[in-house]
Amino acid sequence: MKRSIKKIGFKNEKANKGLFDLVAMEDVFLKKPTDHNQFDHHKISFYVIIIITQNKGVHSIDYKDYDYKKGTVFTLRKNNIHKFYKTNAKGKFLIFTEDFVIRNSEKIETLKLFQLFNEMLGSPKLQLNKSEFIETKRLIHQIEKEYLDVKDIHSIEIIRNLIQVLIHKLFRIKSKGKENFGDKKSHLKFIDLQKLIEKECFESKKVFYYANKMGVTTRTLNNITQSVIGKSTKSFIDEIVTLQIKRLLINSHLSSTEIAYQSGFDDPTNFFKFFRKQTGLSPNQFKENYK
Repeated sequence: MKRSIKKIGFKNEKANKGLFDLVAMEDVFLKKPTDHNQFDHHKISFYVIIIITQNKGVHSIDYKDYDYKKGTVFTLRKNNIHKFYKTNAKGKFLIFTEDFVIRNSEKIETLKLFQLFNEMLGSPKLQLNKSEFIETKRLIHQIEKEYLDVKDIHSIEIIRNLIQVLIHKLFRIKSKGKENFGDKKSHLKFIDLQKLIEKECFESKKVFYYANKMGVTTRTLNNITQSVIGKSTKSFIDEIVTLQIKRLLINSHLSSTEIAYQSGFDDPTNFFKFFRKQTGLSPNQFKENYK
């Protein structure tokens, strides 16, 4: 019987620390959670920054495997599906909720959070150079010291601000050579569009549907997606639909035909053609690969 993907809520490992936690990678591997297996696919409901400090390994995010080594940083957002592979690598996990970071922040400031952690805007993996790694590790050490050693009434606010600094620094690295990251207006509209598609992509796969919902023309939507990710809105919709179908294929006991209807296809044949065109695999082949 296929196991469902567990959605993991935020759990503070240490008492009275608010909506933030910091744990060592090796400790995560040694744990034996009662609600999920960290070496199986599971969905998170929070944000995670992972920095690798020693050795190599592989990490899976939304069904794609990423090699990592010393100086690799992963940024995972809520609702990402990921899993760990056993390794002797070491690193740090900074775990926090959206509210922890964006409290009292301006909308433009919170945009950087969504840009950095959005795998649709770029890879969730960053490879730091030597100086970037040293600077990032020093910043994480400050956070760790406040979290584990100081622990006074000022610590949480200091940690919150240091996390925001870390996000800004990682965003700077991610945005190098990407001039469109500075177009705040387009990115804000893009984020709104992405949220709408992720919510309603099984209701409609038509560009006009989303343009109408957002009160703009289809041309405006295409201009937004072209300027932000270099893709048409239709391609962007299909990309999100494909990811949602993958989640259903892995995370449900429904047959491929049932999933076809649930994902908004009137004819299962069109569903099979769509999925093969997007992935190069049939739905059943995809499921076999992730058994």
